[in-house]
Amino acid sequence: MKTIAISGSPRENVGKRDAKGLRYDGKAPAVLYGGKEQHHFSVLITDLKDVIYTAEANFVEIDLGGKKTKAIVKDTQFHPLTDVLMHIDFLQLFDDKEIVMEIPIKLTGTSPGVKMGGKMVQKLRKLRVKSLPNAMPQSVDVSISKLEVGDIIRVRDVKTEGFAVVNTPEDTITSVSLSRALKQAETEASKVAKK
Repeated sequence: MKTIAISGSPRENVGKRDAKGLRYDGKAPAVLYGGKEQHHFSVLITDLKDVIYTAEANFVEIDLGGKKTKAIVKDTQFHPLTDVLMHIDFLQLFDDKEIVMEIPIKLTGTSPGVKMGGKMVQKLRKLRVKSLPNAMPQSVDVSISKLEVGDIIRVRDVKTEGFAVVNTPEDTITSVSLSRALKQAETEASKVAKK
């Protein structure tokens, strides 16, 4: 799993007025929890670009006054109108504690059903994965090389190694449906067959 390094400044005052001042300076109030104590700090919003505004899942290494801590983003709050980051929560990682993260799905191979003119429909883009931090995958690979028209790949079909997927097993990840052109061709072929 890729790790992105950021640095934070400890906060003396933890209140609305202080938070407002931080945002005015281009910083976001943040909290790190999961360890023995909570740490309140601020971080430059521009430093969080690769952490928040990405389709990838990443670990974060937070440098707080020279002390580095590995964590994951647990929650973010954005302003409803301006979409400015209002607050971010980090969960501290421990090598012996399992975590749950949203991991992107990577479709691999070429679907024979799509080659035949079918339409690929991807319902899920991420899966909730549970594992120890060192076993957390960067992405979950799902092979579509045997997917024919009408076939479905569900969560239960995903092969896992060292991690577990906690989504509902019946959830559809992707399927190949009849495209409009293929439906039309089949209809015309059946009309010709009837004659």
